[in-house]
Amino acid sequence: MPKDYTKWHEVKSAIEEHRNPPFFNEREVWWSSLGANIGTEQDGKNARFERPVIIVRKFNKDLFWGVPATLQSKDDAFHFGFMLSGIEQRAIVSQIRTLSAKRLIRRIGKLPEPKFAGLKEAIESLMRR
Repeated sequence: MPKDYTKWHEVKSAIEEHRNPPFFNEREVWWSSLGANIGTEQDGKNARFERPVIIVRKFNKDLFWGVPATLQSKDDAFHFGFMLSGIEQRAIVSQIRTLSAKRLIRRIGKLPEPKFAGLKEAIESLMRR
């Protein structure tokens, strides 16, 4: 199925005009507008090109490192499993990226400290490979 880059450009332009990004913290999981991306980079879905993203590192009120999540079950060094609201998910560790807080749509929940520590270890382990 071809990607709709024209529609994503319209959504992206509207996001850029948004002047008040929401307040967020590390460990939180948010629906975020990730867009229509290139190749096998994780795309967002639906009209707002959205996907769950875990806030891994907050740099300031406008910028953070985020890891997209998926419901697809994969057990490898590039995915980290966690439960959120009773649903088993996987953080796609290999696709950590810097994101603007303007992309955040709505908060889904927050990872418990031990699970968040495990996610950070998975990221660090991937970096050491």
